[in-house]
Amino acid sequence: MPGFFFPHNNMTELNGKDDCKLGEGKIHKKKQKAFGADLKNYLKSMVPHIESGIKTSSSRNVMLSAEEVIQWSQSLEKLLASQSGQSVFREFLKSEFSEENIEFWLACEDYKKTKSDHLHGKAERIYEEFVQSDAIKQINIDYQMREATAKRAQDPTHTSFDEAQKMVYILMERDSYPRFLKSRAYLNLLNQLQTSTSR
Repeated sequence: MPGFFFPHNNMTELNGKDDCKLGEGKIHKKKQKAFGADLKNYLKSMVPHIESGIKTSSSRNVMLSAEEVIQWSQSLEKLLASQSGQSVFREFLKSEFSEENIEFWLACEDYKKTKSDHLHGKAERIYEEFVQSDAIKQINIDYQMREATAKRAQDPTHTSFDEAQKMVYILMERDSYPRFLKSRAYLNLLNQLQTSTSR
């Protein structure tokens, strides 16, 4: 697997002797730290909302709890059913340079709720952004699926992207999701919430 570059201040804190002796394990730890710090900053920006409760349109208090974060580990479906879960998972996917997967999945979810007279425009946008062979955020689907999705997008229905969406979901479920659950970012978040709950 190729190495990834994380432009982060923590990377410059290496002292001279470590520079030469950084083995693969140490490099991996540094990458995790950089990602962890980025996610920590993101979560800190959410903390005032988490602690005070986010006001929703129905004026209920929604708070990120340890129970909710534990539920994320039960299935990818439960993780994606949570707004906070989607945000945290998206940050993780960004660190792996694969955020196009969740963005495509969310775009498909939105597309299914689209009024029939707007389907054509949305189908075209989703196809151009994620599916076509030179798409900016091209998703990882095989040639046959790409061709079939292109045909369905030309005469769009609410199910035009279902097959491609399912393929991307399975990819996330088998690949990124297990790594997310083992990531320092997820475990630290869970630990922080459990610690604050037990106080």
